[in-house]
Parts: sequence; structure tokens; C-alpha cells
Amino acid sequence: EVQLVESGGGLVQAGGSLRLSCAASGFTFEDHDIAWFRQAPGKEREGVASISSAGGSTNYANSVKGRFTISRDNTKNTVYLQMNSLKPEDTAVYYCYTWIGRVNYWGKGTLVTVSS
Repeated sequence: EVQLVESGGGLVQAGGSLRLSCAASGFTFEDHDIAWFRQAPGKEREGVASISSAGGSTNYANSVKGRFTISRDNTKNTVYLQMNSLKPEDTAVYYCYTWIGRVNYWGKGTLVTVSS
């Protein structure tokens, strides 16, 4: 069974940092790209960052470029999202995502709240 389990969310003041983790299981982790999405209250889910299977290629939403860094450790089946210089508008539930064939897989999310 494919599982993606996020952790590391919490309450932080504006300007602070958090590191999210996504622990994966049930599939060949090193063969698959992984992405982080987020959904703020009352808004649609949006892509934040993605990383290729070997970690050599990353992409970021314009809103987080220069502040967030996605990385992965294929020996631990884990993807990370280092979030620095957090802003109140980064407040959202953050989800880990991958796809295998035509099937999409999502974690249950971790809540990040940034206070002003």
C-alpha cells in the first residue's frame, strides 16, 4: 500500500523557519518524482515545489522561490521541504504528492500556521 506521511508542521512567527518531512512507503521511492502542494483556507490547492526521482531537478512556485528548498534522501525514502522567511500567506495545509502510472497519491497533510 502506497503511503505518504507528512510531518513537521506547526505554528511559527513570520520570518521563521520550518522543515517538513514526507515519509514514503509501499512503492519504489527512488523511481518517482515527488511534489509538495498546499491549500490555504478558502483557496484551491496549489503546487509549491517538486523534485525529480534522483533529486537532480527541482521546481518551485514563484511565490516560494528563494525561500523554500525541496530535497530528498532516497536512502530514507523521505522528501523534505525547508521553509525559510515564512510569511503569513504561507499558512496552509501542506501535502506530499506522487503519481504511479495514472494513479495519484496524496498524504493527509500537515498544518503550517505563520503568525504576523
